[in-house]
Amino acid sequence: MSETTAPAAHGATRAGAPAAGRAASAPRRSLLKPLLAVAFVVLLLLVPFYVEEFWLRTGFAVFGAIVGAIGLNLLVGTTGQLSLAQGFFLAVGAISYVFVSGDSGGIGVAQLKGLGLPPLVGMVVGVLLAGLAGLLFSPIAARLRGIYLGVASLSLVFIGQHVLNSWTSVTGGFNGRAAPDFSLFGFTFANKDPLLFIAGVEFREAERLWYLGLALALAAYVFARNLLRSRPGRALQTLRDSEVAASVMGVNVQRYKGRVFLVSSMYAGLSGVMYALSIGSVAPESFGLEVSIQYLAMIVLGGLGSVGGAALGALFVSALPLVFQRYADVVPFVSSGGQGGLAAGEAARFLYGAAIVLVILFQPAGLAGLGQRFRRRGRDPGGGRATRTSSTSPETTDVPSNRPAGSTS
Repeated sequence: MSETTAPAAHGATRAGAPAAGRAASAPRRSLLKPLLAVAFVVLLLLVPFYVEEFWLRTGFAVFGAIVGAIGLNLLVGTTGQLSLAQGFFLAVGAISYVFVSGDSGGIGVAQLKGLGLPPLVGMVVGVLLAGLAGLLFSPIAARLRGIYLGVASLSLVFIGQHVLNSWTSVTGGFNGRAAPDFSLFGFTFANKDPLLFIAGVEFREAERLWYLGLALALAAYVFARNLLRSRPGRALQTLRDSEVAASVMGVNVQRYKGRVFLVSSMYAGLSGVMYALSIGSVAPESFGLEVSIQYLAMIVLGGLGSVGGAALGALFVSALPLVFQRYADVVPFVSSGGQGGLAAGEAARFLYGAAIVLVILFQPAGLAGLGQRFRRRGRDPGGGRATRTSSTSPETTDVPSNRPAGSTS
């Protein structure tokens, strides 16, 4: 009896050792990601102490784009509803902010109107009105899908452009109107009032807006991650795979389509408010079809359905034109306006257009999928390939049989 059981016990010990090692390394891996996330946030908090104003303003613009890209990714990447109306919802948020928080007055031939309410109220109203616009469009979205929904949503951009150019008392028409400085409970995010010094560094508008954008982008990221991990998030992913299967499983298809359009539009409204604060003014031409295409490029490059991928895509698409403009005298084929070369915006569009083609051909999962591939290779030295084990050792006699369970022969 002991002769027959000894090899099996020895083999079980050898097989159990790697399992014990994997179990011991699992807590370390689970702690590594939160520690890296905390370190990354701390690094972002320290950025205003070491970089110049250009990078801080670029960072705030990127934070605004991240918020809008995450919202669009919830709609397109997670639920599978194609939308080309992102520029319209951004316009609703931005224009609502400047109207609610702006003052009445005249610019040229336009007599502007404003409610003069606190900027925080203007931000909240802008987000809510953008969400309301998405909710009003959701009955149409619930009955369409694919390219038909994309074309229907495209009509919102054209309607919005006409309304923005015609409603001059609110939007300022072709000239646009200035965006009021943001303030929170009496603290203004402007160059002065009050003067603020931290560790010998003067915190002016750029530094203050950096922290505002960081807080809003982190809140948007955390909310989206928690949403996707919740029961409604799983229902939205089921909608993307098959509406029929989702309906059979008890998911109210039309209700969930309406809800995700509401959430995505609110994200876009907040992004529009941040855009107004970043530029310092808003104009109807800033919210055309090109903006909607850029946001689609962000989520395709980053990876459809990935919250982190949407953030990476927004960083690439939104920061590239600003960096090219900054270093136009160094980057090949790029020049400042009127000097014969490619403008910074045109060069950026060429570059991320080529990046989209490469991603679709070689990495359909986007930048997020590229990171997952590297992580898998790090955990599996074989790159995911099956490894062969030696069959000459007597210790391999404990390998289970291929016969069905319960078979006696």
